[in-house]
Amino acid sequence: MNVPEDLKYTETHEWVRVQDGQARVGVTDHAQAELTDVVYVELPKMGAKVEAKAAAAIVESVKAAGDIYAPVTGTVVAINEALENNPALVNTDPHGEGWLFAVTLDKPEELDQLKSAAEYAAMIGE
Repeated sequence: MNVPEDLKYTETHEWVRVQDGQARVGVTDHAQAELTDVVYVELPKMGAKVEAKAAAAIVESVKAAGDIYAPVTGTVVAINEALENNPALVNTDPHGEGWLFAVTLDKPEELDQLKSAAEYAAMIGE
């Protein structure tokens, strides 16, 4: 499994990358492998408020549908529109082109509650 060092991770298999005061969110390589072929992604609306640990998006695969939880509290400032026509990006590039949405960081201290790459790798048994 790919567990990039520059990301923070949740116990529910989301990742977050902080850049320029925004938190970009996606699902981990482990999560996309468990889901198998992603066929649909329902993203939050632009401007929506999301709360840490609350459902913010939905990913559907041929195997299952699952909620995606916001790792941090904030306002949605970007969504990955490419997923509308190509939801498989979640599978092919989960930490890059398959990102889901980005939010402002209303409570930056929430980042301290997330797992490091080493902690996440240990959690998934890598």
